[in-house]
Amino acid sequence: MNSDGTRDARGTHANPVPRPTGSPEMPSAPPVPPMPTRVPGAPGVPPRPDGNAFLTWLRTPRPDAAPGVWRFGHRARPEEEPEVVPARQLLGGAVIAFLVGWLIWSLLWNGYLGGWWTLPLWAMVPDSWAPPGSYASVVFGYIWYTIVALAILIGVGRLGRWSEVWRRYGAPRLRQPQVRQVVPPPEDDPAQWNQLREAGAGEAAERLVVEAGAGLMRDVDHARIMRAWQGVRSGRHSLATFTGAVLKDGAAACLHPSGERDLPGRLARHDMVTGQVRLGGTVDDPRNPYAYRGTGLAVGPELLGTSLLAVGPAGSGKTGSVVWPVAESLCLHALAGRAAVVVVGAAGAGLGPADAYDVVVRIGNPESVYDLDLYGGTTDPDEAAAVLAEALVGDLADPHPGGDSRRSTTVLAQLLGPFRAVHGRFPSVPQLRQLLDGSPGPLGELRKALQDAGQESLLRELDARERQLGHPGDVGSVLADRVALLDRPAFAAFFDTSGQSRPFSLRALDHPVRVRIDLPERGHADASRILARLVLAQFTASVAVREDRSLFACLVLDDATGIVTPEAVRGIQRLRSANAGTVLTLRTLDDVPRPLRGPLLGATGCRMALSGLTPWDGQDFAEVWGKEWTEARDVTDRQIIADSPAGKAWHALRRAITGNAPTARAVTVRQVERERWSASELAHGVPPGHAVLSLTNVRGEHAPPLLVDLRG
Repeated sequence: MNSDGTRDARGTHANPVPRPTGSPEMPSAPPVPPMPTRVPGAPGVPPRPDGNAFLTWLRTPRPDAAPGVWRFGHRARPEEEPEVVPARQLLGGAVIAFLVGWLIWSLLWNGYLGGWWTLPLWAMVPDSWAPPGSYASVVFGYIWYTIVALAILIGVGRLGRWSEVWRRYGAPRLRQPQVRQVVPPPEDDPAQWNQLREAGAGEAAERLVVEAGAGLMRDVDHARIMRAWQGVRSGRHSLATFTGAVLKDGAAACLHPSGERDLPGRLARHDMVTGQVRLGGTVDDPRNPYAYRGTGLAVGPELLGTSLLAVGPAGSGKTGSVVWPVAESLCLHALAGRAAVVVVGAAGAGLGPADAYDVVVRIGNPESVYDLDLYGGTTDPDEAAAVLAEALVGDLADPHPGGDSRRSTTVLAQLLGPFRAVHGRFPSVPQLRQLLDGSPGPLGELRKALQDAGQESLLRELDARERQLGHPGDVGSVLADRVALLDRPAFAAFFDTSGQSRPFSLRALDHPVRVRIDLPERGHADASRILARLVLAQFTASVAVREDRSLFACLVLDDATGIVTPEAVRGIQRLRSANAGTVLTLRTLDDVPRPLRGPLLGATGCRMALSGLTPWDGQDFAEVWGKEWTEARDVTDRQIIADSPAGKAWHALRRAITGNAPTARAVTVRQVERERWSASELAHGVPPGHAVLSLTNVRGEHAPPLLVDLRG
């Protein structure tokens, strides 16, 4: 049984482009390739769960937690920070309480306080039970001494806070580094696949239990089979087909169309049950809410569905600490049939090995197996014109006096519609450039073909285009100049529309495909920005018309410089309802036009400011994060002067215990409104390797700005 997708999506054996028109009916899985291995001891690489380790991983508790908390083995903390006694005061009080208890017991034992404290014993014990001087009286006496000593010990222990001393200094040293996991009862054991048993697939459940116990199942296998089971429950697949596939192939059932069950290697920590990838740890800092301090920080589709924007200078860790872990997680989700991912960046940017993807488009590289569909796989000239206009001139607020993006779309539609009606395809880049330039030859040939075909309505479109040529308000020349950036010898073999190449189309996002697009930034920076805008425009247009939105789709743009446009911001705002999201990185917010910075920060639910941010960028983040009411305490201390010898002795004792001179304290408490993070703190108070991150999930739950160690 195969999950939705296409066979051999990397194109190493089959000729068809990975753009299937429908889902296969879950045929038998192909032979399973050997599982890839990783270099032992690689830094930051957690062991893969297999065999008993897999069962331990699967049974580890994952309690519900606030957005962004790494749920694997998480232990919840109180919402409010408990008041902590200073160490010197705590230890001093404990010692003094012990000495006081010892003194009281010594005074009682040696009779300095009389024998009154033994009267309750002899009042309760009759003389017939314990005659004076008998052995029984001695036993009862020592029992009473023990009771009194324990009472004194408990009393001084409470006064001296011995339990707090034990929790702070004794228990951590005696705590075992590892605790043996308790196997839950069968009805609550996730390794027993009770969902399948309750639905009548008991044989399939038994097969999976055997596979897991024998060490043949991994975390991706578990996630993939659970995804297929969701398809059975939703009615996309039949129970008989699912059961047959599991009985035949076991843990290898429901394979991804590529036939792979894992990535060649992992650098981040993933939890395929919750879908999270760990990005670091939340710092134990007073500026972080107490419930978040010391917890792992992770993201998943429920957070990426609101889109993520990371801003930081070069070398701050955007690619290595954010982009690649997220891309790696989405690739694992794609292998499990739960996501489709498109990763866009410069060639050699460190976006993972080619073997981690099904499709790798290397624009400008003659060795590239795949091409990029310039028109996004659509056959509608108006839709193709809108997407192409956004890519070509979307970054220009005013491409020509009196012009706008709508006029650019109209100009392109006036040419694309007639050309497709005549040739059955859209024009190539050189042909589109000639048409936009108004070359008499191509326009004349197109006119004659339309006349021969009797396409009167399209002739009127072409006539309107020819009338606009050369007018001061014509945007065709601007479009032609932008198309000329793609009409270069380095791209001669790309953007082919004649069917001779293998163009990848973002229409394939209906299936769990893994795509990497390498942009030719070296020597072609402007062309790379056009192509990045093209991919973003095609992505937002494609995910909005998907039939199956249960598959999470995500676009990862390693550098969004020059890509943020008004239409792009509107498209990002619409992604949440389409179960899709984007991950954008910027070196600085200055790479975004000033009118769009606020809308961009408002359109993304997850915002990350990395170390090294400029104060101007910090000001934009400080404004979007807003202010909060905090409690300000003004404390005034006045030293107390003792006049009597007893008072001086008491003050000396207090100084020995607390380490401070006796004072009379006046405290004034008031509520003030302050910025969560100021521009100065963001610019100068974030250590290297750290970031401040706020989160919002698709349900609208928020996490305030958190100081995160990306290396934790």
